[in-house]
Amino acid sequence: MNEKMIKNTTLIARLLLGVVFVFSGFVKAIDPLGTTYKIEDYLFAFGDFFITFLPLAQTLAILLIAVEFTLGVCLLLNVRPKITAWVTFAFYCVMTPLTLYIAVTNPIADCGCFGEVLVISNTQTFVKNVILLACAIFLIYIEKKYPSQNLPVLRDVIATATPFVLILLFMWWTLLHLPIADFRPYKIGNNIIELMEYPDDAEPDEYETTLIYADQNGNEKEFTINDYPKEGGWTFVRQNSKLVKKGYEPPIHDFEITTEDLDVITYDILTSEVPVYLVIMYNLQKSNMKLLPKIRALFEECTAKGEPVYLVTSSLQEDIELLQSQLEVALPICFCDPITLKTIVRANPGVMVVKDGIIIDKYNLRNR
Repeated sequence: MNEKMIKNTTLIARLLLGVVFVFSGFVKAIDPLGTTYKIEDYLFAFGDFFITFLPLAQTLAILLIAVEFTLGVCLLLNVRPKITAWVTFAFYCVMTPLTLYIAVTNPIADCGCFGEVLVISNTQTFVKNVILLACAIFLIYIEKKYPSQNLPVLRDVIATATPFVLILLFMWWTLLHLPIADFRPYKIGNNIIELMEYPDDAEPDEYETTLIYADQNGNEKEFTINDYPKEGGWTFVRQNSKLVKKGYEPPIHDFEITTEDLDVITYDILTSEVPVYLVIMYNLQKSNMKLLPKIRALFEECTAKGEPVYLVTSSLQEDIELLQSQLEVALPICFCDPITLKTIVRANPGVMVVKDGIIIDKYNLRNR
């Protein structure tokens, strides 16, 4: 390659890496709790040893986001090119085999590399990482063959420290409030009833079913549902079904709220003509109990106006009983899937207000 082509290729590789890192870091910084939940999913999927690191999930999420964003800025500004290239290479030496494993085993639905803004498959994530790893290797090769001249140390320190501190402050603000943008189906203005509906032409899931029969000697053989033996000494053993094609799934498919008596009140809430306040505390052991006075005040204020308030959780009964003794008000307790609750609002406790099936408000309870 001639000198001009080398410069252009290097610039493209550096900009590609920088833009991906900045975009990935920023969209995850918008929703750091979402990244925390994704890391928790990884730890659960990888087994008992990794589950011991669950208490560190939020710290790992914040560090990952800050490093990604800062590294992207350094790539775009060409800060310490040799060091930046090697750090990028090391990053993808970890992420590329990890995403290969995820693409092959598929322990979670998506890697979460771009948060909720851009969801791509595990296979697409692996291919992306292979391309970016190649870019990092190219930058290392170029820096070895054509070393860049470093700029003053103070300039590079400022260029590195500034984005790192700013993204940490941004995440701190987000954790105290709510994400500045909501890319989930439970955003303000959405109609939950409509988002739960199946279109008339919705494609169902497709399964491949096989039947296992045993002959007179106990030897098992697999048959399809069209050619299984109906006579001749075969004995049915079991049936296996494998999903071969995922059908249509509505954006909201797991929103079901039940009372302590196991009565489903989902549509009572969604069809209410007055605002219904759902205080979301998905895990009472992790909830901010300093906000209990605000929950009491919300309950008393809404009850006086004839507006229902429910506390929705997925916690154990002993935690619920402890909470009820501390609340000192007869706040109805309901249950919902923990993943759904974490999707509804990125706060613990947080509040979602629904009227006629439409989400009219959401907020972190500390902001009330």
